Amino acid sequence: MTRLNRRLRQQGEVGMGASSFSALATVSRRGSVSLGELAALEGVKPPSITTTVAALESQGLVTRVADATDRRVTRVTVTPRGRLRLLRSRTRKTAYLAARLEALDERQLQVLEEAASILERAIEEDR
Repeated sequence: MTRLNRRLRQQGEVGMGASSFSALATVSRRGSVSLGELAALEGVKPPSITTTVAALESQGLVTRVADATDRRVTRVTVTPRGRLRLLRSRTRKTAYLAARLEALDERQLQVLEEAASILERAIEEDR
């Protein structure tokens, strides 16, 4: 799983590090998040997320705005360019994985389907 995850990241993250891509994807999923929330979600310290967000902002992938109710809080949102970057990455990852799966026979695909189901159940049990 780790090797597959690494390979998929390599396929999708053209010109962007894993931590930046992860932060961009998190902001996209969450909508508008504060820098503190994003740092907590990414498991990093606030100064690190500030640096990451600054890099994403310089590429036009996110915007920072002051919170409407508390001007001391900065919120981050994904720009249309950021959404396009995520979409292109996901498309490349999907194409890579689809090409690998096409090389498998029916039995192998069935085994993978069963394994995926088992993994999903195991993850659900942790919640």
